[in-house]
Amino acid sequence: MKRKYFLLGLVLVLVMFLVGCGGVATPATDEAKIKSAINEYFLAINDQNWSKAKSYCVYGSDIYYDTCQVEDLANTAYLYCNQVTVNLFANILDVSISGNYAQAYCDVSYLITACGDSESDSGYVYYHLQKIGNS
Repeated sequence: MKRKYFLLGLVLVLVMFLVGCGGVATPATDEAKIKSAINEYFLAINDQNWSKAKSYCVYGSDIYYDTCQVEDLANTAYLYCNQVTVNLFANILDVSISGNYAQAYCDVSYLITACGDSESDSGYVYYHLQKIGNS
């Protein structure tokens, strides 16, 4: 009888161990969250979803005002053109984190087209990020 309880206990411990190894997803690292936020910001810019893009910025920051300027540029171009495209891309080269603050070094390029004309440029930029809550 003792042997049955022992084997039953052993099987239950083994089952609990195997259930714990069931591939439970781990939460994203801070670096992955930073990269995701940057990519989501650029995706919102490309979609010309200005309110979403600005939601990734700290109100009053340089990047907030840069986003407002791109929005104003696109809205002004729509007064003269039927189609305006904004394409920004950031290649995130390095991320450094210090507490609730982070810095991302990126190679950024953009192409803006309107009325058949285009403007493009690229360069290296540091983005400064702040953790707010868990984001």
